[in-house]
Amino acid sequence: MGKLVLRRLLFAVPVLLIVSFGLFLLAKASPFDPVERYFGVRIIGADPERVAQIRENWGVDKPVVEQYTAWLGNAITGDFGDSLSLQQPVSQVIGDRLGWSTLLLAVGFGMALVLGLVLGTLAAWRQGGWLDRAITSGSYVLEAAPVFWLGLGALFIFAQQLQWLPGGGLTDGDQALDLGQLVRHIILPAAVLAISQAPWFALFIRQNLMESLTQDYVIGARARGLPDRTVVLGHALRTSLLPFLTLLGSRLPELISGALLVETVFSWPGIAKATVDAALNVDFALLGALTLLATAAVLLGNLIADVLYALTDPRVGFDG
Repeated sequence: MGKLVLRRLLFAVPVLLIVSFGLFLLAKASPFDPVERYFGVRIIGADPERVAQIRENWGVDKPVVEQYTAWLGNAITGDFGDSLSLQQPVSQVIGDRLGWSTLLLAVGFGMALVLGLVLGTLAAWRQGGWLDRAITSGSYVLEAAPVFWLGLGALFIFAQQLQWLPGGGLTDGDQALDLGQLVRHIILPAAVLAISQAPWFALFIRQNLMESLTQDYVIGARARGLPDRTVVLGHALRTSLLPFLTLLGSRLPELISGALLVETVFSWPGIAKATVDAALNVDFALLGALTLLATAAVLLGNLIADVLYALTDPRVGFDG
């Protein structure tokens, strides 16, 4: 397992380098000028020598390879530059928001797993019945529904009409943040994020469980007179979960992009909302660091899925 992890980490290094250098090329090719953004309308009457001096200090007049090398050297030490839109160091922006995003992703992902496993198992268990048709149809509809549409619908129903839950943020007004406030405010965005991901898990579990129910060992277990619940949950479902582990890593990019929209709709103070702000304000320093962070998260998710699959299935070795 150690060799597998080491190989994947070594593979992640060139991927991150290619992504980061690609971002530099895009920034260089864009018409955006950070110095002009810094001056704003004042650049019309600004001293040309001062403008040139700032360009030299910032290094924006250097070749892209030289700029990238300087940035990479600073990034290795944790210095990703300053955010022009938020007027803060990028590392501070990420540090202040990463915890909230991780919390939302963890809660939403956990809810999606539980919901997908339960619904997928029920659909396969009652194959062809009304429950199976309802779960399958609902899953296909939710798969096609945009995440922001689900978020806006949840806001309208539960926050505005029923007023059961708050519509966004971390606290109600100027109240101090405590556990009760946090739980009330995270329920709605986490539930929307979970509902956007659960259909994929439910349909995947349903399909694999239906295939497992036709296997000889399951038919033999039923022939021995074992209860149907024991056959489904104790035999068929266990083998159906093995390929399910590979789905977890592949769904991580969709989970991150879904969180980006959910955080924006619900004004959640996380990384995803900062990504939207950086894109709207053409903040390349912040946007580049957040893109690298998302890339690293996807690579880490795939690694975790592969390790879990190899640990749970003795037929799979760590040398693949």
